[in-house]
Amino acid sequence: MESGLRPGTAAEITVTVTPDMLPVFEGQMVHPVMSTVSVIYYMELTGRQVILPYLEDHEEGCGYAVNIKHVGPAVVGQEVTFRAVCVEVTEKRVVCEVSAHTSRNAVALGTFTQAIFNKHDMSRKFQTLQEEVDTENKKM
Repeated sequence: MESGLRPGTAAEITVTVTPDMLPVFEGQMVHPVMSTVSVIYYMELTGRQVILPYLEDHEEGCGYAVNIKHVGPAVVGQEVTFRAVCVEVTEKRVVCEVSAHTSRNAVALGTFTQAIFNKHDMSRKFQTLQEEVDTENKKM
């Protein structure tokens, strides 16, 4: 990673809740509020914004650990602001405290850890795995 990423580095994203962000399982809407899946997606996206300016050309980051509590609702039409603040940087990991709030309440909070790796090495591993899976599936 390039120098400069340190605890306190932050990113923020604001989104408006839309119907496609509601929890729907097997075609049935569970309740008319932003789903936990959507909350985690935007927390991960916001955390990624923290690392992007510091990744070197050969590096990539990926989600490694998510520890989130979904503590309040956000309904369709409400704006939710997601914030990620770097709290720890090592050679292979970046940990961010993440939060989501509306103008009325907290929606979620927790941590998001990203692994930093050589993207060329990881691409080769993914390609090898895909080839192995394709071979297995042809045998079936």
